[in-house]
Amino acid sequence: MQICPPFKSFPIIILPTLVLNPTDDMKIMQEEIFGPLLPVKTYKSFNETIEFINKNPKALAIYYFGDDKKEIDTVLNNTSSGQAVINDVLFQFSMHDLPFGGVGPSGMGSYHGYDGFKNFSHKRSVLKGQNILDAGKMITAPFTESTEKNIKRLS
Repeated sequence: MQICPPFKSFPIIILPTLVLNPTDDMKIMQEEIFGPLLPVKTYKSFNETIEFINKNPKALAIYYFGDDKKEIDTVLNNTSSGQAVINDVLFQFSMHDLPFGGVGPSGMGSYHGYDGFKNFSHKRSVLKGQNILDAGKMITAPFTESTEKNIKRLS
């Protein structure tokens, strides 16, 4: 990793860095990455990638690069993540009408646009009983002959 000399607005800049063939026990493979670091793993079959994704905690985003429709469908239908991005990076975050958020360890819920409004809102239900007929008294103690009849009618 290279660290550049300080610039006016940023004291330290970390250049984009590829980490080739990282092992599963490396910290970069165990935590979410928020920076210009990209682990690159090799695989022999495409299904290995799906197995790898599914054996690990759910990611905030899955990025697929390629034009193979079958592979794209496999990624979308056989994995779970906060977002799935095809042939792009980070652009989904700037689309304010597109929900953004994670699942499981990467967070719960969505924010941005209408989905964010719904996520951070709470509809409260209110039920007000009618004074005309108190149904609770018809089947609760003190038990009378009338209570027993009402319970039998309901069962």
